[in-house]
Amino acid sequence: MTSDAGPVGRALLALDLIQRSPGVTADRLAGDLGVSGRAARRYVAVLREAGIPIESERGPYGGYRVGRGLRLPPLVFTATEALGLVMAVLDGHHDAADRTGIVGGALGKIIRALPAGVAAQAEAMRSRATAAPDRAAARPDPETTSALVQACSDRRQVRMGYRSEAGSEWDAEVDPWAVVVRHGRWYLLCHAHSADALRAYRIDRVRSVEILASNFEPPPDLDPVALLEEHLAAGWEYEVEVVFDAPRETLVGCVPRALGRLEAVDAGTTRLVGSTSNPWWYAWQLAGLPAPYRIAGSPELCEAARGIGRRLLAAAGEPG
Repeated sequence: MTSDAGPVGRALLALDLIQRSPGVTADRLAGDLGVSGRAARRYVAVLREAGIPIESERGPYGGYRVGRGLRLPPLVFTATEALGLVMAVLDGHHDAADRTGIVGGALGKIIRALPAGVAAQAEAMRSRATAAPDRAAARPDPETTSALVQACSDRRQVRMGYRSEAGSEWDAEVDPWAVVVRHGRWYLLCHAHSADALRAYRIDRVRSVEILASNFEPPPDLDPVALLEEHLAAGWEYEVEVVFDAPRETLVGCVPRALGRLEAVDAGTTRLVGSTSNPWWYAWQLAGLPAPYRIAGSPELCEAARGIGRRLLAAAGEPG
């Protein structure tokens, strides 16, 4: 806070502090502004006179917060922040350069609100940079995604229409625990009522969402990312068991959860239990791990590992 800031500048800074720290006390506000408590309360009064709904609560846990109905002022970005934002959007969504699309239109609004010099750089980057589409990405409908995120936040059950990759369609009532983005795909991690089990649904395959009146409580200490990874490693066509000659704590950081569950056999041995529909992919994942291992059972995975071994030996000029 500069000492030469005028009353208007201090009032705007007070608004920024209240927005960033809901419940901030008058004493803390005064300290951050470098003024007396009386002056801080005066700046709050100025904001209220300007029609900004600043609410306050008394008591040891009270403080100031911005009420509903505030129309936020234009966002202010530095040139570096603005260009970083454009880069992130282009990298994450190859249609961002399309001004008629949802993402491209929203990005255009942000660019138009920037100062002229910064906006020119951002627009040049958007016009001249070409993002290659991510073929593996599956971007869901924004309204569907928003409805599911809100249901997770409000802890409201939902009924949704779903279409599988094979084209089968059904309705499912679920407790939506979390929305998780993994490798360009959006998943709804939830508890399915009909199966009474954990499910992970691809949001791009959700056809409809109906918010129900019933509430739910998610599991305590829920780790959505870890739970999704473990779920995606189970229930596939080929069961897998791999034994590593390494302690579990050594492998936890390098074995993707999507490969399965790590179980300590003894102090120096660990078992990996999972499943896959693609033994070749699974064998390639194992080949890159920094620990010796052996495949226990799973003839399909063994055959894939032999094939990969022969290819690697041939590439190195060794006899297969």
